[in-house]
Parts: sequence; C-alpha cells; structure tokens
Amino acid sequence: MAFKVAVVGATGNVGREILSILAERKFPVSEVIPLASKASAGNEVSFGEKDILKVRDLETFDFRGVDIGLFSPGAKVSAIHAPRAAKAGTVVIDNTSQFRMDMDVPLVVPEVNPEAIAQHDKRGIIANPNCSTIQMVVALKPLHDIAKIKRVVVATYQSVSGAGRAAMDELFTQTRGVYVNDAMSHEHFTKQIAFNVIPHIDIFMDDGSTKEEWKMVAETKKILDPNIAVSATCVRVPVFISHGEAINIEFETPITEDQARRALTNAPGVLVVDHRANEGYVTPVEAAGEDAVYVSRIRKDPTVPNGLSMWVVADNLRKGAALNAVQIAETLVGGYLKKRTPTPQSAL
Repeated sequence: MAFKVAVVGATGNVGREILSILAERKFPVSEVIPLASKASAGNEVSFGEKDILKVRDLETFDFRGVDIGLFSPGAKVSAIHAPRAAKAGTVVIDNTSQFRMDMDVPLVVPEVNPEAIAQHDKRGIIANPNCSTIQMVVALKPLHDIAKIKRVVVATYQSVSGAGRAAMDELFTQTRGVYVNDAMSHEHFTKQIAFNVIPHIDIFMDDGSTKEEWKMVAETKKILDPNIAVSATCVRVPVFISHGEAINIEFETPITEDQARRALTNAPGVLVVDHRANEGYVTPVEAAGEDAVYVSRIRKDPTVPNGLSMWVVADNLRKGAALNAVQIAETLVGGYLKKRTPTPQSAL
C-alpha cells in the first residue's frame, strides 16, 4: 500500500532532510508533494537521487486526499495549517512546538512510546518532540526500564543548525570575520557565536529558565514518566550539526555501569561507543549525517546512592527532527493509520 505524503516547509533544513530520509528509507509513497510559503512556490527540491519536485504554495493547497502531512514550517504556520490539514483527513506529524503539550496530541519518539500513536485520531495530529529531548529520552528509556529514574540533570551543547539555515550562515560569517578582523555583528543569536558558547536558547521564563530548558523538562515527563525530575541547562555552541548532552541520572534502585551498558547496547536506535581511551567516544562531527543516538562516557556517579553519568550525541536534523518524524510515519502506517473521512473543502 502506498501513501500520498505532503512535506510542509520543504525548503527548510528539516524539510529537505525529511525528503531525503523518505527516499533513503523507501517509505511507501504514491506521491510526494513539497509545500512552502508563496515566496518559495515554484522552487525545486530533490526527492532521492533522481526526482526533482516543484514546491507548491501551502496557503492555497487542498489537503483532501493526502494521507500524511510531515510539517516543519514554524509553529505559527503549523497553528493555522495543521488543523486545516487534519480536518481534510490528513494525519499530521508536526515538528514544531505548537502542539507538543496539547493533551489531545500524542508526543512520540518511536523507540520510547510508539503506543501513543494510537491517540492520533483525537485531533489528527502527532507531535514530534524537541530535538534535545528526543536524543535524551532514547538514551534514558532502556535505563528507566531496568532501574526507575528519579532525577535527571542535563547540560546540552546544541549546534547552530537547530536555529535554522540563517543561523548556520551567521556562524560561518563570524568565523571567517574573526580571521580577517571584520567588525562582529549578530542577528540570530544574542551574542557572538563564533569561538563562543551562549547559555541562552529561546526566550527567558519567569523562573529564570529558558523555554528550551522548560521543553526538555515538560516533554520528558509527557513522553517517558511524569514522576521524573529534570533540571536542564541548554547551551548553543559553535558547531554546525549535532547536539551533545552531558547527562547525570539518579535512580531509585541500584544500577551498575555494566547493567547500563548492556541495556543501552541492546536498545533500538542507540549505539554505545564507550572506550576509556583517546578517541573512545563520539563527538558531534562523527554523529552528523548518522541516524543513531550515540552514548559514551558511561560511569558511576559516587555523589548519590544510585547515580550514573553519560555523554549522548545525535544529529539534530536527523534523529532530532526529520528521521523521528519519518519513523513516526512508518509506525503509523505499520498498524495505526485509519482512513478518516475528509471534511468538504467548504467546511475548512
């Protein structure tokens, strides 16, 4: 069985990655329709190695007959067009923050809570979590299954691609400017990002945390376990692709390093590279372009009764966004997709 798939935000970083991954994984498509803003309509994007697709205008597109919509256009755009698509009978998999904490919208990481996909028929929308949350919960789930997690303290080292193509250009321009002594300016970050780190992602909240930090707390609770206490510090670093995370975990019951390593080695979507030697761990450069969540530096934390620390790295554009969305779609068509009766266009 083949499915008609729309990719919304097809000209952006994540949209292009979604198109690439759909082709790589041979997702059963009958037709792929790239959608973007009116300004991008008419542009061309690649689907696989041979197919070139013409981008269509999201604003005027009729979603009737589309089975799955993979959305990554920004939260404000999704707020308008994702419900419109769902009313037309399309199951929306939304990569923005718009619907993640909606109680009627499942927030899904297929390696962690695939069963939540069954709730998609409440609103016709499935939410893709934040990139930093996705890689963390993939690494936490196999450990939580064998020794219940009580508390997590995480510091992230997030690449600039998480802020979009213009942010990547800013890092490149600033880096070049340092060497030629250009005046330094910034538009997409609050401070210079080249040769610097910025402990500020998204807006500040009343309690002093940033919204990115709040997302990691709230989303982990929704996806994995509402009883897990999470403290996050999210930092932007001068890396183009892939996020790193230093994660400290306190468990309710004892767990050894060997038990943790075995559980992670056997977990879907995880690759353990943990050798206590030079180059015996994974960095963002090695993770870029890869599908796995890499776990390194697994070690005991002697400061708490049942504690472990570890280093987790993943490509934020792939597993942190596009790949997770496609995996949701694969799980959906593998047993959860129900044909919904489209709403007449006049009612949209």
